Amino acid sequence: MAFVITAPCETEKAGECATVCPVDCIEEGSDHFYIDPDICIDCGACVAVCPVDAIVEEYELTPEQEPYLEKAEAYFSK
Repeated sequence: MAFVITAPCETEKAGECATVCPVDCIEEGSDHFYIDPDICIDCGACVAVCPVDAIVEEYELTPEQEPYLEKAEAYFSK
């Protein structure tokens, strides 16, 4: 997984990330958006347009943000 959408999206859910994604790898969940790691091409377009800086590269996640990686993995494993 290249990018993970974290806590700031829960209160914003603006959706610019999904609109700009060239491969449609971002889906809206019940609480925030999720990036499908199997479709994502790591272009970073979503990062550039996120109004709340909610999108983080996986290797830059802080311990507090780790649960969002787990949530994304669970979301796409259904």
